[in-house]
Amino acid sequence: MDATTDDAGAINRARTAIAEAVQRLGAAGARDEAVGEYVEPRRVLGIRREPTMRDLGRAWRLGVLLVDRVGTVRATGLITRVTEPGRPQYQSTSAEIRRAYRAAAVKGGFRAGDTVNHGTVPIPLDEHLRGAAGPLSVRDGEVVVRWSPAVADGDALPLAQYLADRVDLLVHPPEGA
Repeated sequence: MDATTDDAGAINRARTAIAEAVQRLGAAGARDEAVGEYVEPRRVLGIRREPTMRDLGRAWRLGVLLVDRVGTVRATGLITRVTEPGRPQYQSTSAEIRRAYRAAAVKGGFRAGDTVNHGTVPIPLDEHLRGAAGPLSVRDGEVVVRWSPAVADGDALPLAQYLADRVDLLVHPPEGA
């Protein structure tokens, strides 16, 4: 077998592991989170409109990965808790950016108290994983997860092991979590 065949087998095993994780999470009724897209609207007749968040569905947060009910995988991005944004305070740039994200989430119709993941990046489960620099890649005939950008390729975890650990945490959360 050549490397391409090994990689194709690894990608197929990854799809199977993700499908099994989705099935287990769905059967357990595990807590999911909203996925949204921050949308900066165009000006209309020179009038600026407020940004909003477009609802992209729901997914389970599995560390650095988001997985939805059909098995679509996304790299995590930013997280916003949906609350009333309040008035601008101009205390710091980062506080105003967070306030703007909260306002966009409220305007997008997300439920108060919900967690919205935005700025996420879809990860295609195909040949693009070969040597990929993101959280998922194929190395030595196996799909692996880098749970941090600082993790070296040799320290990345096999996807099946990573999913098993993360799914178990969502299905059986630690007491008090």
